[in-house]
Amino acid sequence: MANPKRKLSRSKRDSRRAQWISKLKNPNFSSCPNCGETKLPHRACPKCGYYKGQKLFEAEE
Repeated sequence: MANPKRKLSRSKRDSRRAQWISKLKNPNFSSCPNCGETKLPHRACPKCGYYKGQKLFEAEE
């Protein structure tokens, strides 16, 4: 079984464990190519209902 050669410092250990919290705070937004509104990536636009050039649903008015 493999063992670490050196002790991992508290700051290195804690920075590795804290990676998930930055993903919660800063979501990446992209703009819709159809209407220009901001939306989450890889999801249909809530304003116009388009995703990758196809209309998926009727938008809410």
